Amino acid sequence: MTNPNGQTPAQPTGKRQLQGTSPVSSSSYEEKRAPAKQERDEDTPGGGIGAFPGEVASEMKKVIWPTGRQMLNYTLIVFAFLIVTTLLMWGTDLLGAKLVEWTLIR
Repeated sequence: MTNPNGQTPAQPTGKRQLQGTSPVSSSSYEEKRAPAKQERDEDTPGGGIGAFPGEVASEMKKVIWPTGRQMLNYTLIVFAFLIVTTLLMWGTDLLGAKLVEWTLIR
């Protein structure tokens, strides 16, 4: 089986190796290796404070905002979770208080 580049895919090594030695060589590894990141010039660290509002605006355009119905559903889910959690904590507190009271009175 070959990939679109005409090379055979790498095979696992060790106990699970299915065929001979792995076709991955150091030369093919170097070809696939990501190029090193170029360091930025220290005179321009990030574009300065003036570029910040434009960057914020461009990032805000990428946000997928929920619809009104989705926001209502999310809000109701959060409130339901808060009610359940509050009841759980109240019950645990009440049970602990009764247990302490029972232990100290006897």
